Amino acid sequence: MLKLEKYSMGVGDRFARQGEAQLEALVRAAADGLEVVPVWNKSHREHTIIGTVPGDVRREADAAVAALGWSGGYHVDADHIGLGNVDLFMESSDFFTIDVADFTGEVAPEADIEAFVERYSEFVGELKIEGLDEPLTISRDQIETAARQFLLAIQEAGRIYRHIEAAKGAGTFITEVSMDETDRPQSPLEMLFILAAIADEGIPAQTIAPKFTGRFNKGVDYVGDLAQFELEFVADLAVIRFAIERFGLPDTLKLSVHSGSDKFSIYPIIGRAVRAAGAGLHLKTAGTTWLEELIGLAEAGGEGLAIAQTVYRNAYGRFDELCGPYATVIDIDRSALPTPDAVDAWSGAAFMAAVEHNPECEQYDPNVRQLLHVGYKVAAELGRRYTDALTTHRDIIARHVSTNIYERHLKRIFG
Repeated sequence: MLKLEKYSMGVGDRFARQGEAQLEALVRAAADGLEVVPVWNKSHREHTIIGTVPGDVRREADAAVAALGWSGGYHVDADHIGLGNVDLFMESSDFFTIDVADFTGEVAPEADIEAFVERYSEFVGELKIEGLDEPLTISRDQIETAARQFLLAIQEAGRIYRHIEAAKGAGTFITEVSMDETDRPQSPLEMLFILAAIADEGIPAQTIAPKFTGRFNKGVDYVGDLAQFELEFVADLAVIRFAIERFGLPDTLKLSVHSGSDKFSIYPIIGRAVRAAGAGLHLKTAGTTWLEELIGLAEAGGEGLAIAQTVYRNAYGRFDELCGPYATVIDIDRSALPTPDAVDAWSGAAFMAAVEHNPECEQYDPNVRQLLHVGYKVAAELGRRYTDALTTHRDIIARHVSTNIYERHLKRIFG
């Protein structure tokens, strides 16, 4: 079986221009004794908006690895796929994030639910799991409730997995099951039976992306109860370790944190927890690289700053269109956004200060940052004007991209 390394990082790149800069951050980490493998990821929605194809991501990854002489592992993720679009990614990807969040809450056939409850009725009572302070108290009704909420979704994941396996061959790719884009977090008890269902479907999942408590807004810090997050994260690690032993899931199975960019306040919690448990971690980032491009253009000044200001003006004017698809993962105070005319008067330093994620800076503006995060479509519409600027100011942008990943992400988790 193709195995995912212990620590991995999803490094999405909207415009497929920063692969080397992203990888340079992991080279720096490796020099510090921290081995983290890159997983370049890009969703079908992002490809459609920008006008790229999955093969572009593979070419970017391969080129970056060759240019830097990277000898470690690396992967290309078909991000958030379903049966309707997975075939587009078959040739280029060796990592598949199977997204079944839309199927949670849909009810499986009654016979399947009854069989599932019967199969796991042995867990009725108190179940002690190493790493949990208190045993899980489990009833048949709770198993049935979990099955009604999640069984159909996992059955869909099984159909998608088998479709990929038929095309690529068993053991030739890495599978993630994603359930993070749901209305509420999964409890440790629910996680236990989700993993049981994954095992029943024969899915050799190596990462699972649950929904955690709190807000995981795009490109900004975590919003929520840190103590509650830590309880949930530690509990999930314990349940995964139990499920590996009890259900025969891959020993590489680990948690995947989606929208993981810039969640500075929980990084120390995550780092402590995975080290204490001896567990792995997959941290998925994406949009921060695109924001670092804008920051680099602003620093460059001249035409670079003018492009960054144009992106803001157009995004501001198309707020509903751009923010609608991301409504559940952004919180923007529209009334607090500066006008485009005001932003046009900013210097490069002022633009950088507003967008760069430094909460200690008085000029940092999370509303501006989130709007620009979802505004990559307007940059794509600038065509060569935007991409030529990325080439012209390559060195400045690369410095920002690498520093962001290394200093703000990897060092805060593992430092």
